Amino acid sequence: MTVLVTGGSGLLGSHVIEALRARQIPVRALVRGPSAQAVSALGATPVIGDVADAAAWSRALDGGVSGIVHAAAVVDQHASPAAYTVNATGTKCAIDAAQSAGARLVHISSVSVYGGSADYSPALERRTEAFPFRPIRPQDGYARSKREAEEMVRTAAEAGRITAIAIRPNVVYGERDRLFTPRLVRAVRSRLVPIIGPGTNHLSCVYAGNVAQAIVAALEVGGTGFRAYNVTTDAAPLLTMREFLSAFAEAAGVRAAFVPLPIGLARFGIALWSGPRLARAGLAFVTGENPWNADRARAELHWTPALAPREAIARAVNWVRRNEKPGPVPGLRAS
Repeated sequence: MTVLVTGGSGLLGSHVIEALRARQIPVRALVRGPSAQAVSALGATPVIGDVADAAAWSRALDGGVSGIVHAAAVVDQHASPAAYTVNATGTKCAIDAAQSAGARLVHISSVSVYGGSADYSPALERRTEAFPFRPIRPQDGYARSKREAEEMVRTAAEAGRITAIAIRPNVVYGERDRLFTPRLVRAVRSRLVPIIGPGTNHLSCVYAGNVAQAIVAALEVGGTGFRAYNVTTDAAPLLTMREFLSAFAEAAGVRAAFVPLPIGLARFGIALWSGPRLARAGLAFVTGENPWNADRARAELHWTPALAPREAIARAVNWVRRNEKPGPVPGLRAS
């Protein structure tokens, strides 16, 4: 069984390659030229091309594949052409390729498809895959493109063109993360880390290696048509927000002091910096409980996340420490 992976040099795609190669499964990776060396180092065979180019997909399918993991995505909160090209047009190419090859498609979606980016509550909720989709603001190009892409996959599968599974992670962290993990490392290195609210909530985060386990399971599970799964939690014991930040500080070798910051003051400061809408979303994420329930993935994919947050955080921070260098943050990643 050969599996084709897109976004293989990104956060989630790279963990998928590692998980597949650990099982001795041959992997091809459709990547741009500069990423060829990175995926080769992970054990995949690079195929140079763009995910929005049908000809590149044809080259990647040469010799046959039994599964496709479409993990390439641009994280862009605005309605940029780049987000739509990769997140929507690239998905259309993935669907066509899966149909041509007779391969199962595992599409990496996101909990952003549900809408309501500021709708996190301090009270524990259990939002399953049946949670209704809510309106997405026109300005949130990333969420709109991810919902559009997933709907294309669903429509193709329900029409009998392909068999497909959508994996919906929340905020993903881990080795090769260029966004969330480095920002938290920088935050704890300031040594004075604000704690907004009581800090007893559990952040809506999941380790990339745990998500990759679920993706491999999705390639192997039976069934036809379309099915979606929230993959949104690490192994127990889970950490409160304060414990989560403390684990980052410990892994970074920093003795950080945590300073309580009233929610009202935090909202005012963030609003001055980024505007009221992003302030609401940011505060909801930081002070809210992780609402996304992953019981369906556990039951149907037989998925059990291997790593608890402390070990996962240590791996992620150690990677940042080994690979720190100045320069722009690339926009291509896997979730």
